[in-house]
Amino acid sequence: MSYDPPASTPIPADIERPDKILAGLTARQVAILATATVIIWAAFQATRHLVAPPAFAVLAAPVAMAAAALVTGQRDGLTLDRLLIAAWRHARAPRRLVTAPGGIPAPPAWASPELARRHGGPPAPLDPLYRAVTSDGVIGLGDGGAAVAAAVSTVNLALRTPAEQDALTAAFGRWLNSLTGPVQILIRAGHADLSAAVADLEDTAAALPDPALEAAALDHAAFLTELAGGRDLLTRQVLLITREPRRAGPGAARGGGEGLRAAQRTAEAARLLSAADLTVSALDGAQVTALLTAAADPGTGIRASRLAVPGEPVTSPGTLS
Repeated sequence: MSYDPPASTPIPADIERPDKILAGLTARQVAILATATVIIWAAFQATRHLVAPPAFAVLAAPVAMAAAALVTGQRDGLTLDRLLIAAWRHARAPRRLVTAPGGIPAPPAWASPELARRHGGPPAPLDPLYRAVTSDGVIGLGDGGAAVAAAVSTVNLALRTPAEQDALTAAFGRWLNSLTGPVQILIRAGHADLSAAVADLEDTAAALPDPALEAAALDHAAFLTELAGGRDLLTRQVLLITREPRRAGPGAARGGGEGLRAAQRTAEAARLLSAADLTVSALDGAQVTALLTAAADPGTGIRASRLAVPGEPVTSPGTLS
């Protein structure tokens, strides 16, 4: 059986990658080289009557090599100049962050500045993960706009025929080509809790029509209990985060439009990715709240039913009429 691969499916490249304008260098890299060249040339013109050209070349070589290293050197996809800027910001950033919506109060009179420096400096307010979460799952990011999180199923390409693999890949490529804003595909791992599955097997085993089926269900429940007790089980969750940046212009200060647009883009992604045999389900407010809480404290088991959406009153199932 022969198989002829169809035409290749175009997948978009990184649209945020800066353009190369000269000799394979970006505008930022050209600006760094031009600045270093101007500095070296100005220094040569100022000292050419005092320093011989060979001696000046030796002295200027480290500067030229440093500029070339900043332009050509990379680590993890970032140039060295960006890494140096990030290191400088990290060195100046506060080391202790606390939740203080009202601001950091002034230190008492008896606290000397030397004491604060000895303990790493005064604390700084911790920026919240989000500004608000609506009941339908829209995450308000303040000046960052709004975002919508959705759970995505997975597909096993290894079990598909070559023609099916090409069709699924083409459908995924069409979704990538349709993007009009930033998205993120997040794969997160968490601890697996088999207690609910074990309890369901034990509760329904007695209702099975055959004693052999009941014994098999109880045996499987015992196997899951032993498996959970002897190993650290992990689950994998695939999330699609659709973010809509805040747009400048009339009505931008009122907000609300970014969340609606993010929800519409999530619905469009669900429609397009269904052709790739992927199911996209937007998370509601309780699920988003549980997700953000678990992200802030991965070691704690968080369930959506235990948390209330921020800003909504907590009610009891047995409220009085």
